[in-house]
Amino acid sequence: MSKGNVTVLGSNGHIGHAAMIAFRDAGWTVTGLARTNRKPVDGTRFIAGDADDVAVVRGAIADADVVLNALHLRYDQWGNGRSERQLQVVIDALGTSGKTLLFPGTIYNYRAGDRRITPDLRQSAEAPRGEIRMRLEGMLKEASAAGKFQTIILRAGDFFGPGNHGEWFGDAMLMDLSKGRIYHMGPLELGHSWAYLPDLARAFAVLAERRQTLAGFENFHFAGHWVTNRQVMAAIETALDHQVKVAPLAWWGLRAVGLFNPVMRDIYRMRYLWHNEMELVDPRLRAILGDGFETPFEAAVAATVGALVGGKKAA
Repeated sequence: MSKGNVTVLGSNGHIGHAAMIAFRDAGWTVTGLARTNRKPVDGTRFIAGDADDVAVVRGAIADADVVLNALHLRYDQWGNGRSERQLQVVIDALGTSGKTLLFPGTIYNYRAGDRRITPDLRQSAEAPRGEIRMRLEGMLKEASAAGKFQTIILRAGDFFGPGNHGEWFGDAMLMDLSKGRIYHMGPLELGHSWAYLPDLARAFAVLAERRQTLAGFENFHFAGHWVTNRQVMAAIETALDHQVKVAPLAWWGLRAVGLFNPVMRDIYRMRYLWHNEMELVDPRLRAILGDGFETPFEAAVAATVGALVGGKKAA
């Protein structure tokens, strides 16, 4: 018997694809919405459509009890009100339905000096990207306060996992693996918040199942893996079958490329995340998920690196 109907908006994305699998495995009836079905998931339904169209989104979520907003714009497309317009489509599609909206939050909403980041900590963004995310969450809080629908925010650190080995793993830390080098993003002794995507997706499913016991607007912080950059490098080295040289990432190079590449320019602006310790903490969510919920870090890194190396060999 199904636990309910969930629609994943942006089912091809990193979070979206992982959520399709996690909700299916947890016993939900799952529907995905995207322009094309690039990442089909057995045992789920897919709707092809434009998530910028209110009518399309409204139709895709018509039978849903829970909606996961996994829509994501490219880094350089967040500004000029585009992020707000994308979210407003979802808000308008939900209307006054009373459904539950699951929303992935980011650590960007906090400042570099925020060492321990709990759900009750006052938000104050370090960079323009964080200000945008704060506005988005404000839109959802206002809609939920008006009784239109329930919002559950699940905030996490940087993503990694099989199928998401681009970005920090594939495009940064392992970008010169073929040359025998891997890179650490910040000082080796500093800790960093990581979220293994399969675990994060399972956490969404757990909160969705408990939604009726939660308030109209909730903000949870997914601790995931709090590990030092040295531990990340060690886990990657263990996952590889050959020795590599470990070196610091040359951030100045990203800055130079950013002069003509808007994506690299925005990534460079977020370097403070790697040069400051910002740990997500939430005892309440920990009690809900239980001890031992996360996949062991070394195993998670091995799965991620294995998929990346295997993909490169296949190519």
